[in-house]
Amino acid sequence: MGTVTKNDLVKKVVALGVNGNVAKVAVQSFIDCIVDSLKAGVKVQLSGFGTFVIRSRKERLCRNPKTGEKVMVPARSSPAFKPSEILKKRIEHGK
Repeated sequence: MGTVTKNDLVKKVVALGVNGNVAKVAVQSFIDCIVDSLKAGVKVQLSGFGTFVIRSRKERLCRNPKTGEKVMVPARSSPAFKPSEILKKRIEHGK
């Protein structure tokens, strides 16, 4: 089992009868829309699939595993995905 790439998604859209260049633009536009929304602090909810959100992590004190030295890790934001119950059930039941 491998990895599904953006190109694989484009091929799926092309299989629906959409022109290759249009499919490529559509997939990229979809990804850009999610990224732009997350950058703006807006969650993206896809019914039946899941929700993309930005999670904030506070500044924290950690230890460098090589040296043992304590270092302050700055606060940051990172994207997160929470699958919907429908998606979880579909995966669990193989549908």
